[in-house]
Amino acid sequence: MPARSDKTSRASPSAPTRSKSSAKTPPPVTTSTASRARGAPKTASPPTRRAAPHEPLPIDATDRASPSKAPEAPPPSAAPQTLPSASLTDHLDRVTMATTARFTGNVSPAAVALAWADWAMHAATAPGHRLNVFKAFTAIDKPTANRAPKASEPRDADRRFRDPSWDKPPFSWWRERFLRTQDFVDEMTGEIPGVDPHHRDVVRFMARQWLDVFSPSNLWCLNPEVLGAIRDTQGQNLVQGAQRWWSDLRDMAGGNAPGAGPEACKAFRVGHEIAATPGKVVYRNAYFELLQYAPAQAQTWREPVLIVPSWLLKYYILDLEAQHSLVRYLVSQGHSVFMISWHNPGPQDRDRGLDDYLESGLLTALREVRRLTGNVPVHACGYCLGGTLLAIAAATLARRNGHAEGTNSGNKGTQGDAGDDNALASVTLLAAQTDFSEPGELGLFIDASQVAYLEAMMWQQGFISGAQLAGTFQLLNSRDLIGSRLMHDYLLGTPAQTTDFTVWNADTTRIPARLHSQCLRELYLNNALATGALKVGAQPVALSDIRVPMFVVATERDHISPWRSVYKMHLLCHGDLTFALVSGGHNVGVVCEPGHARSHHRVATRVAGSAYRDPDEWFGATPAMQSSWWPAWQAWLLTKGTQATPAAKGGGKTVAAPWPPAQTLGDAPGTYVLER
Repeated sequence: MPARSDKTSRASPSAPTRSKSSAKTPPPVTTSTASRARGAPKTASPPTRRAAPHEPLPIDATDRASPSKAPEAPPPSAAPQTLPSASLTDHLDRVTMATTARFTGNVSPAAVALAWADWAMHAATAPGHRLNVFKAFTAIDKPTANRAPKASEPRDADRRFRDPSWDKPPFSWWRERFLRTQDFVDEMTGEIPGVDPHHRDVVRFMARQWLDVFSPSNLWCLNPEVLGAIRDTQGQNLVQGAQRWWSDLRDMAGGNAPGAGPEACKAFRVGHEIAATPGKVVYRNAYFELLQYAPAQAQTWREPVLIVPSWLLKYYILDLEAQHSLVRYLVSQGHSVFMISWHNPGPQDRDRGLDDYLESGLLTALREVRRLTGNVPVHACGYCLGGTLLAIAAATLARRNGHAEGTNSGNKGTQGDAGDDNALASVTLLAAQTDFSEPGELGLFIDASQVAYLEAMMWQQGFISGAQLAGTFQLLNSRDLIGSRLMHDYLLGTPAQTTDFTVWNADTTRIPARLHSQCLRELYLNNALATGALKVGAQPVALSDIRVPMFVVATERDHISPWRSVYKMHLLCHGDLTFALVSGGHNVGVVCEPGHARSHHRVATRVAGSAYRDPDEWFGATPAMQSSWWPAWQAWLLTKGTQATPAAKGGGKTVAAPWPPAQTLGDAPGTYVLER
């Protein structure tokens, strides 16, 4: 998931106004599993309170395309289904936590205090640790030659000091002293016998955040790049930086992300410069719109591609400008492409949960794609939490189908049968976790106390917004997203440059309270998906049930879905699995078009029945290829679909569907993507 920021305010005639009713005290938000502190043993079947499934949507709330229907605004959602009101004491607790959260940035003071208390008490009874800390402290003043770079953090990986001017005194002395101080802080907050690993990581993260504030790269008088710019521009860089700072303040005062105000975003309009691949809206319900893209050729491959984005972001991260659009690339390669565009929920949608997004969302979209393309199997692709939802759906379908291998396509491994409305030809997961036991730095913000604070805040407003999540994701990558902005925008006075990524990153979404609470508790706290404790329709979800071929993509510098965590799919899936590790981060690594100058990727296939290789062994044995991963994936899709099917059973190119569709609800990108 990306580093989100405050939303833009591009006006749209189809964008509904937000209700002020969210300020009123709402009914309680329920969660799906009981809270469990980290380190507590997991039960074989943790107690679960699941949201009751929604009643079937009324006819006027679910629209299949009709030639007589004009595009219309999404219907109002049904009244939320809630449990009986909480007791007075529960109400009092939630109001108190929600009020406190406003002043703490939605961070639990109890969680922070527990982490520091755990560290401090154990450090006080660990003389050996204190001796090591003292040695690290005395090493701060030692000559540079005595400091060896850590293998886990090579010197050239710190972008703050890449400029050659940092190698000249006195700047080299300031740099080395700061890095040795960094080593001292790492030693001080490092391993101490008895400290909970989660608490240790929280303390180390907070200490590093405070230390980074005082990096010489952030101080104009100690930064040779800034001093050189002052000399070369007679100080105009500081004047321009002050103007950038003032402009960012005005953007934030207007409810926009810094550098993404209405004027800056005019060059990238949704449906014009971005999200502009031609297509039609062919289905709509209260959860999503289904987009079908116009084919670029008269013939298309038999199996369509359905893309499932995360509900944390707008779908057009995969359909930015033409040269950055994965959708446009797939269409140009002869694929029939469909996209889910999620509805941006409001307070009235507070009780929509994981089951709803699975049944009324992804599985409904899959059923519609099959109906529109002649009931053929589908190549499904999920991004971020959309990939997690897709993995749950694939396992659910496998259980419902009794692990049967369908015969619809004649391709071995297709999941589904002629009597089922859902079938998959393959599953692709992009930067998506399925085992959340090691979620990386994001796990620093997820424990029982922190989740309780978030639930209290969501209980009051009915959702969590992208703006409220922005600070968390920026802290995870603060050097690039905060420190880099301070350096380049304000100290060097770099001219403002709005890109398609900037506009998308500022176009935030909301998440229903129940859905977000379920994800935090079931996926992150209890790791229910990986352990088989997650249930759909009273049936357990086991990823080992999946029988279709899988293509799993991870990125090397991912702060949201660390690649070693994504790699754990090798332990959960027992079938054929192709794993690709690509350069870049959570977003840039995935959106990496062919011809990208510095892109590279590693890809290898684990055949069913092969022995497991740990991620470091896999990394060392798999050579890097200097190119985008898109062509490798597209070639893999062909081997799992039409091209691998004998001509007698439907192989070869065939017309997937006439264009334009006979029944549509309007042009892409539709109306849901314009909701604010």
